[in-house]
Formats: sequence, C-alpha cells, structure tokens
Amino acid sequence: MPAPLVQFVDVHKRFGSLVVLDGVSLSIPRGESLVIIGASGSGKSVMLKHIVGLLRPDSGEVRFDGVRIDLLPEHQLMAMRQRCGFLFQMSALFDSQTVGENIAFPLIEHTRKTPEEIREIVANRLMLVGLPGIENKMPSELSGGQRKRVALARALALEPELMLYDEPTTGLDPIRADVINALINRLHRQLHTTSISVTHDMQSAFKIADRIVMIHEGKLIIEGSPDEIRNSANPVVRRFVLGEADERELAALRGQ
Repeated sequence: MPAPLVQFVDVHKRFGSLVVLDGVSLSIPRGESLVIIGASGSGKSVMLKHIVGLLRPDSGEVRFDGVRIDLLPEHQLMAMRQRCGFLFQMSALFDSQTVGENIAFPLIEHTRKTPEEIREIVANRLMLVGLPGIENKMPSELSGGQRKRVALARALALEPELMLYDEPTTGLDPIRADVINALINRLHRQLHTTSISVTHDMQSAFKIADRIVMIHEGKLIIEGSPDEIRNSANPVVRRFVLGEADERELAALRGQ
C-alpha cells in the first residue's frame, strides 16, 4: 500500500450532546479515490472539514502527509489548504464575478503569477472540465451542471494533490450527474490526485470509488470495494444501498 496521505486516528467530535464522530480511524493512501457514504447528518462533511482544518477533533489525530493538522496554527493551515482542492456541495461561485475571475481567484490570492500566466491556467482548467471559452460568462448564465464544472475548474487551479468532493452530484439530474462522475474519474486518472468524496448517491459512489467506507452513528461500520459494498449482508448497509427505510421508520409513519 502507498503511504497514507490522510489519516484519522481515533477521532472524536461532538456538537453539544450530539456525537458526530465516535472513534473514527481511517487511512487514505496516495492516489486512491475514496468515497464516504452515510445518511444525511451522519458526519461525512464533518470529516472533510477536519481534513482541511475547518474543524478540529475533540480528541484523536488528523494527519495530512504525516503532519498533525489538528495542531497547526492558522497560518500553517493556509499553506496546507493550498495543496487541496474543494468542490463545495452548492458550487459556491462568486455571483458578481465572471467565470474567468472565479477560477483566477485562488491564483491571484496565493501565487505571484503574471496576468498572462493566470489567463493561460484559467483557459486550461476550463478545457479540462469541458467548458472552453466561457471565461466572460457570469455564473447566472450557466446551468447547474456547468456551475459544478466551473467550481471544479477553480478547485483545480492550484494543481492540488488532494481533491475533496462534497456531494458532487447534489441537485443535478441523472444525466448531468453522470457527466460529473465521468469527469471526476477522468481527472483522477489524468492528474494523479488523491480523491475523497462524500455522498449519499450510491450510483455515483459505485462509479467513482476505488474503496467505499460507510459512517453510521459516528462510527465507520464497513469498508470495501464497490462490489463488496454492493453485496454486503450488513442490514444497515443493504438498506442504504437499496434506499429502503427500516421497519421502525415505516411504523412511525403509520403511527404505530
């Protein structure tokens, strides 16, 4: 196995009385495409926020490239974050800026590249996501799928080692979602990045994952290949994969 790029070591996190992560340990080797599945509110996005230091564990360790990021001061976290690309669930584009300005933003903020170099990088990243020549469009002129792809181009601007995808297909119809899945796979192969995606879209998970882990009630309850997850006999995993409510939830709806 390649050396881990990201590690969780017995991580605990709670918000008030709500336990979100309850002793999570996980190693993600370089070059892997990992998908974290689980119900809404299960802690998937909380794990991503720990990786970039937006949240810190109550106890345990979070490591990036061997360094404990949960102990880093903010100025060192900023340098680490430049090695990561983050595709937000709702794209998070700046509505008042053009597509080109959105993609150029991290380059202007974090590099000393010339305007010409930045224009070349912006054009290249748009080419990578299949949207060449739209630098002067506004986000409001784009479809939901196009906004996702522009946000992905921005996330790739600094040539990240690690790509984090937070519900990458949310809000998209099945065809546009499949375009995003294909794009994630192509970029993963072409750019040799490590990828971590959180989703409850099982069709997407099966298409983009080398390995899938499931978080349930604060714990990682299973890990395996897409085929192993698809064929799991664990009832919690099977219900999630098949999209079936358990009998207690159905009984509550019937008022029993």
